[in-house]
Amino acid sequence: MKITFLGAADAVTGSRHLLDIGEQRLLLDCGLFQGYKYLRERNWTGLGVAAASIDAILLSHAHLDHSGYIPALRSQGFQGQTFSTSATRDLCEVLLLDSAHLQEEDARRANRWGTSKHAKALPLYTVADTKKALAHFVGLPRDGRLKLGDADIRFTPIGHLLGACALSITANGQTLVFSGDVGRSNDLLMPAPQRVEEADVLLIESTYGNRLHPAEDVQVKLAQVLRNTFKRGGSVLLPSFAVGRAQALLLVLQRLREAGELAQDVPIYLDSPMAIQATELTLKHKKLLRISASEAGGLCDGVHLITKPAESVKLATSLGGTKASSKSRQSIVISASGMATGGRVLNYIETMAPQARHHIAFPGFQVGGSRGAKMVQGAREIKLHGHFVSVNAEISHLEGFSGHADADGLMAWLRGFKRAPAQVFVVHGEPEASDALRSRIQDELGWRVRVPQHLETVEL
Repeated sequence: MKITFLGAADAVTGSRHLLDIGEQRLLLDCGLFQGYKYLRERNWTGLGVAAASIDAILLSHAHLDHSGYIPALRSQGFQGQTFSTSATRDLCEVLLLDSAHLQEEDARRANRWGTSKHAKALPLYTVADTKKALAHFVGLPRDGRLKLGDADIRFTPIGHLLGACALSITANGQTLVFSGDVGRSNDLLMPAPQRVEEADVLLIESTYGNRLHPAEDVQVKLAQVLRNTFKRGGSVLLPSFAVGRAQALLLVLQRLREAGELAQDVPIYLDSPMAIQATELTLKHKKLLRISASEAGGLCDGVHLITKPAESVKLATSLGGTKASSKSRQSIVISASGMATGGRVLNYIETMAPQARHHIAFPGFQVGGSRGAKMVQGAREIKLHGHFVSVNAEISHLEGFSGHADADGLMAWLRGFKRAPAQVFVVHGEPEASDALRSRIQDELGWRVRVPQHLETVEL
């Protein structure tokens, strides 16, 4: 076996790990780089190997930093199939088509406004590219096992998101395990990650490798945010990932209503067509959740679902102004994207951020370089739609909503292995997070471990 780290080796995004097994070539994940500009520019430099040389993609889960480059690879000549769980395939249809649509819109806007540095701005991939890629997704059998050439592959549920799995690839007497994103043992929606017991080589994610989740009850914390904001006449904006996070927020809000901590007449808006679709898919795959079918079925009870752009703009506009008016009731708005990198949430930030009465609460991880990260870190102005907007609203970070295991959670999952892997590679983390987890694995477990470099190739 030979592995080449084509992404997520020095960063927390762009998950792409190329595995060569004799003449067979498998790509573990095929994600987008996000965050800092120098990382995003990697999306335009190609994969680093010929797309046509890859036989298949094995996909751990649907988030764009793991799946978002698949249509681009298809347009570059990849002819193989993408193997995933059925839930991951369903979510990818929503996420990838939305990603393609946004990229086409961004290119059109750049060409219309003349803001591109190129003669003509082009999308990384199109909706047509995405539909071609989706046609080559293959769902797994129920046991999560697959035979590809000389490789025996197993998908093990890992929590984190609907359909998310760790990948185990066995060939020539060696087993390589890729964790994907490890979920939390106490996640609101997903069961705890299942153990993987055997690995000769292990790739472990490190998103929260240097951090612990706060010891707080997210329901209590969100109730406090709502109570304090409503008292001063403001509304609460929850920039949310459309898949997973939006559904967790709806669950907590419904529980607050049930407990009498959120008045029934406070309007809740879900302004994200993708989040609405993802909620429908959550119900389709409700057997994968840790909550009851009845609670899953009630996620959108009494929630205003906004689908039309004009309705979205009207609501965002109504929440502007220096004080509450009869046209802008105290409200709760869930809108995408979760790191404020694009989407309808930008309209709300533009009108709400300048007003001190409002509260913008970011639930979950914010990748470095994103607008969300800048706002959480205290930026007093941010650039939106080509101009700067003042940030006077209260900003908070609800880390308790994260779907990632923290450093202790990652170590607990690692302790589930029956024996030490011959080599551990720490991937998918900011440099400080990856190195912190490396140190813990070395000091506490005594395993052979290191952080690989971007584009490094290792013979296993």
